[in-house]
Amino acid sequence: MHELIRANDPVLLSFAESLMKDAGIACFIADQGMSVLEGSLGMLPRRLLVDEKMADQARRILIDAGLGDELRERK
Repeated sequence: MHELIRANDPVLLSFAESLMKDAGIACFIADQGMSVLEGSLGMLPRRLLVDEKMADQARRILIDAGLGDELRERK
């Protein structure tokens, strides 16, 4: 899995997840369970992950939607 976004903003993550689903790209929001453990204070970031094979397409979609500044650097 390739990490595209790491953020504390649930609206941002929901929007990005919606873009991925609309494009038919399977994605996963990691670390959501940690927010329950921390008491939902938003201190622990969640991560938007996609399959490595779809990462370039997913990045283009997020950039086109104006979320380019939120993207993690490719490793």
